[in-house]
Formats: sequence, C-alpha cells, structure tokens
Amino acid sequence: MIDDLAELKLTLHCFWLLNEQEGQLKYLRGADLRSDEVLLRSLTLDNELRTPAQALADALERATARGTLLKLEIQSGDTEESVEDWYFINTVKGRQTLALVRQGKLEELRRVLPDEARLKVERPNVFALYEQNIGLLTPLIADQLRDLEKSYPPDWIDEAFTIAVAGNKRALRYIQAILKRWETEGKNERTHETRGRDSEADLRRKYIPDEYSDIIIG
Repeated sequence: MIDDLAELKLTLHCFWLLNEQEGQLKYLRGADLRSDEVLLRSLTLDNELRTPAQALADALERATARGTLLKLEIQSGDTEESVEDWYFINTVKGRQTLALVRQGKLEELRRVLPDEARLKVERPNVFALYEQNIGLLTPLIADQLRDLEKSYPPDWIDEAFTIAVAGNKRALRYIQAILKRWETEGKNERTHETRGRDSEADLRRKYIPDEYSDIIIG
C-alpha cells in the first residue's frame, strides 16, 4: 500500500534500527532520524523536488498517518524546542510499550527523561485526517495540507473534514472552500449548539460553498 519511495525507505530503516536495539523500551527519536546520515543519503535521490530533510518529514508524517509508526511527543519545557518526537513500531509489543510509556511505568523511561518531562499523545494531524477520510497523499497535496494547518485553527479543519465526509464530498478543494468561506464570512459559533437540531438540508445550506451549490442534489 505504500506508494511513496521515501516512506518505504524510512519504514525499512526503522525496522532495522529497532531490531538492533536491546531492552524493553524500543523507540526512535525524531532528532536521531533527522541526523541519520545513512537514512538521509538514501533519500537524496528520492525526489529532486525535495531535499532529504523534506522527504524525511513527509515520510514520517505518512508513516504516522498510515499507522505504521506510533508517534508520541515528549515535552520537557514550555518552548517548542523542548518537544521531542518519539516513534514506536505499530506491533502488539510496540502498542504495549507505548501504553506503558504513557502511564510512566517503565524504569527505562525515568532514566531517559528529565524529571519534569511530560508525555502527551500526538493529536491526529491534517495528514492523518486526509488519508483516513479522503485518500492517498501526494507531495502536492501534502504542501496544500501544510498551508491549511498554518492558515486555520485545528478545530476548524477537523469540522470541515467532518462536514465533507458527512456530505460524501471527499475532496480537498471542497474542504478548502468551506474554510475559506468561514474565513471571509465568519464562522457561526452556534454550530456546535444547534447542529443536533438542524436538518440535513439546513446543514447543507450553512456549509456548502456557493461554488458547489449547483451540483448538490436535494
């Protein structure tokens, strides 16, 4: 199912790295992957349009969205620089280890992390939303999704995806149109309170962008 060469190379490299590790806590640090010369060198010829660092970033997001890798953020301070990304392989053992890490029950964890470190589960990002609800990622779509994350609040993006899926309009252009309309016309904050009482036709009138209204039936 993997259709991106960088994601395939990353996945195989992660398998190899984790197999080389010993002990109960087997994980990969994003910082280590980003400084892994062997991995970066393998991505150099992946795509002339992407640097190895960009190819790796896309591959990590794809592998996380696909569920091959489980991502956990380790936060030891209040700045962005203090947040580390850790990755576990999505196997029974990997899921069990991740659960123990979240609960702080591994002795190895106390030796690896600062005393003040906090754990938080990575919120499903826009890449995961797209692959789970719309389709496979491409480099062009990945760039457009990054623009969405920079331009709109996360809850807007989540709701726009929900509306698109509910209306069976599984297209990024449709989601972009919803967000742009909210941006230009204002988002009705009463949506969350009234949605349960709105009919399907009411919801369509509220959210379907004008450019799509002539192709919506019913």
